[in-house]
Amino acid sequence: MEFVHYSVMLRECIEGLDIKPDGIYVDGTVGGAGHSRQIASRLDPDKGLLIALDRDPEAVATAYERLAGLPAKVVRANYSEIRRVLDEDQVDKVDGVLLDLGVSSYQLDNAERGFSYHKDAPLDMRMSKEGVSAWDIVNRSSAEELSRWIFEYGEEKFARSIASNIVKARETAPINTTFELAEIVKNSVPQKVRRLKNPCKKTFQAIRIVVNDELGHLSRALESAFECLKPGGRLAVISFHSLEDRMVKVTFASYTKGCICPPEFPVCVCGRKPRGRLVTRKPIEPSDAELAENNRSRSAKLRIIEKL
Repeated sequence: MEFVHYSVMLRECIEGLDIKPDGIYVDGTVGGAGHSRQIASRLDPDKGLLIALDRDPEAVATAYERLAGLPAKVVRANYSEIRRVLDEDQVDKVDGVLLDLGVSSYQLDNAERGFSYHKDAPLDMRMSKEGVSAWDIVNRSSAEELSRWIFEYGEEKFARSIASNIVKARETAPINTTFELAEIVKNSVPQKVRRLKNPCKKTFQAIRIVVNDELGHLSRALESAFECLKPGGRLAVISFHSLEDRMVKVTFASYTKGCICPPEFPVCVCGRKPRGRLVTRKPIEPSDAELAENNRSRSAKLRIIEKL
């Protein structure tokens, strides 16, 4: 299966990064290399460099092919490891970083990866194809853990019922496939909820987040990526659900905050200065034209910050 992935808000990302031909850039989630190709094609072959990262070995193999002949280097690594990767290349600071979060279209459409509740496949959901899988989470976690994760990461109000029924079902036999899990979720919510929309999305999202430690890696990546920027360098992040976007928004806000002295102090004594400025006061969202072409972009939000 060809690695096909729609590059969300491609024009907005390229414009927002304000690419310099002699700059060094990092694409922390190369995927199908759509964003990476556009970045690398704007660089001077003798002076500029794109470092493209991905934890998915299939994405890395695809990126090697699609970035051939361009001033780009592909590395298999998680975006939270950006500092280590740059140190290995003896790069101190970079001019820009792009993080396109979430699951790629290829991962969703490739049934054997086990991300989709629309296709029957073994429970997997590992972006890296290594480590703990969705099968392990579903079949070995306690009802309390499952309930908390589904509620917090999936924002699912029927989390307790879903977790309880997962535990009951696996007492008879392990839950091995995406369809088996989906059926349990459907039977755990009221009929009217099932009539309105597929109720599996939130639970599958929660389990995927746990399997890949997505929020943990994102927290570390935001801090590390910002620290790796040169003054004037930009960090652009595309998020796809409220938990990611909230983390990006709060983190960016903390970088733009100056004095933290109590309001009753007549003068500042903390000496804290803003470390960044928001390039986008509000998140950029996909255009109507993009949504007509790729409905999966509908929840995407792009935020950009520049280091001072």
